[in-house]
Amino acid sequence: MKRILVLCFMALPFVAAADDLQSRQQASAAAIKEFGGKLKGELERAMKEGGPAQAIEVCNKVAPNIALEQSQKTGWKVGRTSLKNRSGANAPDAWETRVLQAFEERKAKGEAVDNLAFSEVVEQDGKKAFRFMKAIPTGEVCLKCHGEAIDPDIAGKIDTLYPGDKARGFRLGDIRGAFTITQPM
Repeated sequence: MKRILVLCFMALPFVAAADDLQSRQQASAAAIKEFGGKLKGELERAMKEGGPAQAIEVCNKVAPNIALEQSQKTGWKVGRTSLKNRSGANAPDAWETRVLQAFEERKAKGEAVDNLAFSEVVEQDGKKAFRFMKAIPTGEVCLKCHGEAIDPDIAGKIDTLYPGDKARGFRLGDIRGAFTITQPM
């Protein structure tokens, strides 16, 4: 009996750690849902009011502010990234690059883009951090600015706002990028 109690007490930190990770995953998913929902709403409004040209303005000016608001609200680093990013400010770090490449491999094996998520505790600058990413699927409306055949006027506006743009040539259902969160521990 004494041995069982000792083993139970020894297991408590592992159970607590697992609960903490699950809680962090759920909180990250909720923050991404809020970020994605706000961004999608702004993009839909812009598309209705002014088409792709106005939607580009949302991605350029509004999306960073939504990410900043989420970051301030949560105390975490909240953003978007992609292997083919439009803005250098959203370029993936080494960890994000590995996760995005793993997402591509998982998609190639048949996993649905909507289900692609990954989390891990990592060490950054000598401190532990919880990292979480959730893939962003390329939808039909995304193709107007990120597809293979972009209207020349829209392409010109993209070139003006994003001189180093690499976010073109996507097809429906591709991994457009991912929402990314870093939580200090």
